[in-house]
Amino acid sequence: MAFSCKAQLTTVKNNDPHIRYAGRIAKTDSTAELSWSGSSITINFTGTEIWGILKDERADNTYNIIIDNKVVNVLRPDAVKKEYKFAGNLSNGKHTLELFKRSEWAMGKTWFYGFELSKDGKVLPASAKQKHKMEFFGDSISCGYADEDSTGQDRGTSPYENGYLSYATLTAKHFDAEFHNTSKSGIGIMVSWFPFTMPDMYDRLDANDPNSKWDFSKFTPDLVVINVFQNDCWLVNLPNNDQFKAKFGTTPPKSEFIVNAYSQFVKTIRSKYPKAHIFCILGSMDATRQGSPWPGYVEKAVASLNDSRIYTHFIPYKNTNGHPSVKEQQAMADDLTGFITKTIGW
Repeated sequence: MAFSCKAQLTTVKNNDPHIRYAGRIAKTDSTAELSWSGSSITINFTGTEIWGILKDERADNTYNIIIDNKVVNVLRPDAVKKEYKFAGNLSNGKHTLELFKRSEWAMGKTWFYGFELSKDGKVLPASAKQKHKMEFFGDSISCGYADEDSTGQDRGTSPYENGYLSYATLTAKHFDAEFHNTSKSGIGIMVSWFPFTMPDMYDRLDANDPNSKWDFSKFTPDLVVINVFQNDCWLVNLPNNDQFKAKFGTTPPKSEFIVNAYSQFVKTIRSKYPKAHIFCILGSMDATRQGSPWPGYVEKAVASLNDSRIYTHFIPYKNTNGHPSVKEQQAMADDLTGFITKTIGW
């Protein structure tokens, strides 16, 4: 990434109304703060070059740079405020740049300050709103954890996690939907690999701050996907785990407790989005292996709600080691998009 010559640039500040943001993003007059996976910043412009000014919390996040719907580079911003050249030598005419956060909020935050265009450049109006709105509540599968680790080591560190190729993003793109990916690797509904659960943080703006609350009126999805229980299904069988002890003491939860915990979370989501279609899915890791009781728990929980706009769907166990690969994420997206189309006609 190259530095620019400031005297030759047209500045577009972060709060310019032509810039389109997607995701739970905290915005001030001077910065936009990105943390959640799948958060994005999009600008339409004319000009042959475009830069952006960013600062990362600890230089651990990665972003796809997408020009005219094509991924052209991957950016890993430094932990100092800095200007990066996103694209150069573009043809004359209209272009679109999207900066897409590939990594989840465990990798920290990124602060965005604005764009700069070449002196012949001009910012253009934002594109028309997308056809649909979707939100995903999920775990590592929804984040795209280790989807680009082709070595089989299942590494979830920033270079190998690409949320742009997760089934969540692929499904949203299939339906031309603006989407939020409210997901975190390791999270569960009853118990996680850390002290908080999805019911504890589903409503946060800053995922690391319990006092930072998201304003649900700012984004109302037409369709919600809940894909959480994979971590629960492991942890309820680990009585020596610290989080098991903290949540359950010495006795694993009974099926009634599990079903109730799931139904209560779905009720919470329904209270925020009274009109949305809610798809309670599970897969494609071993929570849906043959003989697993976890799809049954989801079915019982949903049946108890007696809500005609809540559906269940189970993506078959992929039967390979580790987290879903890029190919397996695409297979999940194909499965889910087919079910959504069949069910509600999208």
